[in-house]
Amino acid sequence: MRAIVLDKFGGLDSLVYTELPEPEPLEGHVVIEIKAFGLNHAELHMRRGEWAEAARVSGIECVGVVKSCPGGEFPVGAKVAALMGGLGRTINGSYAQYTRARASNVALIDSDLPWADLAAIPETYATAWTCLFRNLEIEEGQTLVIRGATSSFGQAAVKLAVNAGANVIATTRNPERFAMLEALGAARAELEGPHLSKRIAEAKHIDAVLDLVGNSVVLDSLAVLRRGGRVCLAGWLGGLDPIPDFNPLLQMSSGVYLTFFASFVFGTPGFPLSDVPLQKIAEDVAAGRLDARPSRVFAFDEIHEAHRVMEANEAGGKMVVVV
Repeated sequence: MRAIVLDKFGGLDSLVYTELPEPEPLEGHVVIEIKAFGLNHAELHMRRGEWAEAARVSGIECVGVVKSCPGGEFPVGAKVAALMGGLGRTINGSYAQYTRARASNVALIDSDLPWADLAAIPETYATAWTCLFRNLEIEEGQTLVIRGATSSFGQAAVKLAVNAGANVIATTRNPERFAMLEALGAARAELEGPHLSKRIAEAKHIDAVLDLVGNSVVLDSLAVLRRGGRVCLAGWLGGLDPIPDFNPLLQMSSGVYLTFFASFVFGTPGFPLSDVPLQKIAEDVAAGRLDARPSRVFAFDEIHEAHRVMEANEAGGKMVVVV
């Protein structure tokens, strides 16, 4: 099979096209003929050697067709999505014509959507849905702040929250993106930056914050909440530096909740992929209730250009590769 391998850590030339044997069937696993896969910043960090783990074949998600499944968890020929479970990190991932994933990290996603549209759903929407409806327990009519909302993850969260009837305030560092966020359904956009809690009228009345900016603003996110409100920390657009001198006694309001989610837990007993309604999300996309179309679609032979666009932050949304 054709595959794109990580030949070394570094620039675009680190990704090399080659031929590899197809993965063999294995009990408890699913061999998938890949039709398309989403691109993620995690793969950028793996290519540069900035990630703790990086498999020879990168790629943490894909959609495709079941080629073999010795345990019978999925029928041969079924359309499925696969994500995480070590894909691209500890086992060969989706930058190839075939991959093998643990059955617990595979989900049926039967749809007539084009493969490129399906490929924009798994990782981004599974993570956004879990943050919103499990960690934050968002309900219709609640007010939600999404910090860092112009990222592909942030855009997906805006769409899902608006679709669920939440009142969304979305932040971005770029005022030119305000109109785009409001077009996605946000009630309004705010300029991202320090001391947001002192700048918005709803401070101390916010039900929840999905914080994708990270440690640099999380204390400020906690400061906007009502009693019983929640912050879910799920991104680090503002960098990975830890919160300096964090002292909850002095820096947190009483009665608020701080939670965290990272998608690498999908497929573990506490976070089964079956909990995420990927099928329903695909149906909402097909019916026009949710716009999850990718911002850019690349051919398999264009992986270098795809990574260049991702590295330059030119994507404007979720990018996918069709195999």
